[in-house]
Amino acid sequence: MGLERTVLAGELEICRILNGMWQVAGGHGQIDSESAISEMLQYHKQGFTSWDLADIYGPAESLIGSFREKLVIDKKNSQAFTKFVPNPSPMSKSIVNYYIEESLKKMNTHCIDLLQFHWWDYNNSSYIDAMHHLSNLQKEQKIMHLGLTNFDTKRVKILIENNFEIVSNQVQYSVLDQRPEKIMTPFFKKHGIKILTYGTLLGGFFSEKYLNADEPHRGNLTTSSLQKYKNMIDVWGGWSLFQELLHTLDSIGKKHKCSIANIATRYILDKPQVAGVIIGTRLGITNHREDNSRVFDIKLDQEDISSINIVTKKSNDLFEAIGDCGDEYR
Repeated sequence: MGLERTVLAGELEICRILNGMWQVAGGHGQIDSESAISEMLQYHKQGFTSWDLADIYGPAESLIGSFREKLVIDKKNSQAFTKFVPNPSPMSKSIVNYYIEESLKKMNTHCIDLLQFHWWDYNNSSYIDAMHHLSNLQKEQKIMHLGLTNFDTKRVKILIENNFEIVSNQVQYSVLDQRPEKIMTPFFKKHGIKILTYGTLLGGFFSEKYLNADEPHRGNLTTSSLQKYKNMIDVWGGWSLFQELLHTLDSIGKKHKCSIANIATRYILDKPQVAGVIIGTRLGITNHREDNSRVFDIKLDQEDISSINIVTKKSNDLFEAIGDCGDEYR
């Protein structure tokens, strides 16, 4: 089977596994620009054409710009979604325009395919002003579609009530963290908003490497992702229950002749409103393209889903412990 694609909005079609570029921002190993761009061309060649980045991810936007220069003929078949992550402060037209112009310049494009807006502090309602300015830039065709990152359902509802057209929200969603299902998914279904997910592989914890492994010490967690998601595992139910979950995913993986990571990804891709899963790329350091492509050959059956649910029902309720999607950052 080829790589699954889906329409995110309008004519914007994406690969359902997106290449995440948080990993180039530091904290995941030193990235060499030349080898990174060479790797990006390989991703594109194999059909992984959709990229997720941000203005705060170090050189990510500039790497996309250089990568697109090299693409030349096939430029239109690549999708790059950046984020606007301002400090919570008054959002004037000139401030918003400045940052979006910077992103356009670095990304070597006249129009951003999807601009995903993130806001750190809901007590500061300037996020509504920012959305007004972003909507105007959309009318000027500098932004094709507007999305959000780590917004909770309550704030998305406020934006919808203000008549903003939002196509997606990017949130943490995994076998372990199923908070979107509580209130977000039903609301998004009603309003036609899609979900792009990250943290689906828990920064690498959903892998054979951690099966039957002793609980890692902080000092052994060598990337920012591993440190972040170890905290999630602790809140969810701890290492012993996580091992039980890994064993279940491993046994389903053996049945389907694929990896733990494949099962964890397929499980979330099959969830309502999920358009795509973002899997981090450590460009020039490691790549998992061959393994990731196997996700699209898997069809989970009811027995698989039930065995996963038996384990996850034993965990703490992350919605009660943390709150809605994105609340862990606020």
